[in-house]
Amino acid sequence: MKAEHADRLAGRAIVAGFEEFAPPAAILNEVRRGALGGIILFARNVEQPRQVAALVDEVRSAAAAGGEPLFAIDQEGGRVVRIREPLTVLPPARVFGEIHDPELTRLAGRLVGRELRALGLTVNFAPVLDVDTNPASPVIGDRSFDATPERVVRHGIAFARGLVDGGVHPCGKHFPGHGDASVDSHLALPRVEHDRARLEAVELTPFRAWCGAGLGPLMSAHVVFPALDADRPATMSGEILTVLLREQLGFEGALFTDDLEMGAIGDAGGAPRAALSAIAAGADGLLVCHSEEVRAAVREELARAAVGDPELARRLDQASGRLRALAAAPGDDVGADWICSLEHERLRAQVLESIAAPR
Repeated sequence: MKAEHADRLAGRAIVAGFEEFAPPAAILNEVRRGALGGIILFARNVEQPRQVAALVDEVRSAAAAGGEPLFAIDQEGGRVVRIREPLTVLPPARVFGEIHDPELTRLAGRLVGRELRALGLTVNFAPVLDVDTNPASPVIGDRSFDATPERVVRHGIAFARGLVDGGVHPCGKHFPGHGDASVDSHLALPRVEHDRARLEAVELTPFRAWCGAGLGPLMSAHVVFPALDADRPATMSGEILTVLLREQLGFEGALFTDDLEMGAIGDAGGAPRAALSAIAAGADGLLVCHSEEVRAAVREELARAAVGDPELARRLDQASGRLRALAAAPGDDVGADWICSLEHERLRAQVLESIAAPR
């Protein structure tokens, strides 16, 4: 494979974050070359909704025909909300689990999906499918619907179906389960020491249901599960991402990594090494959420390896196809004018009043 083609393929596996309110020149150049798989937005990129829609339009206008990247965000509710008013700020997932009305959860997902679609976004990294079995968890907690897998299944699938109804692709996270980790993977590499029987009964149950429902993308966890792979975190493990997830659970969708700039990945050897291992293990979308320098290092490492490795090149091509499918939303265009429209306000009121109703 020629180096130029390998460089483009490597870039198409990357979902990039940046710091500004407008897409920087480096991002636009990568999009023009067809060398970027997607963009992820954070609160730091948001001034107000129309500015987000303009950002998305600017990137899309730079893309060659058929080469548009996907546009992703984490809009869970509770602690993890990147765009606030006039979009709807939902309570954390735990509130929906406690109310235990899956139809309300689905309606809330539809509202969020419709709002994100109105701004041109195509993927929401939600819902959280982790089961909150560790009260001391520093990272999951009320982001989880419940401490029982059964309730996580009911509400996770309901919220995801609502997102699809609203016009964006859901992405369940964090496979194979971050809920019992006592270390925050943003800071260091956690280990979950449960045996396989416990993992099957609790952590894996929501993901098995997700795969059975055919709901689309998932995100991996930067967590070591010795019962599944003694040495490698899930993000870098073929035993977990390919053998367990794709072959045993039957998952067929796009698989994202969590951010490769997190502390857990530093503990596992750094982003370029982790990216190479993740693609070989079965991941498709590599999140590099902050640094242009790290993104360049990841792309260069993948491209250099792909030149002499036909199997890695095949995997990058496969990953590119899976991400390209998420650049198109599952619903019709809405347009930013839908935000604050009468329909929007009615749907918001319906959801928020139902959440607040006494029980």
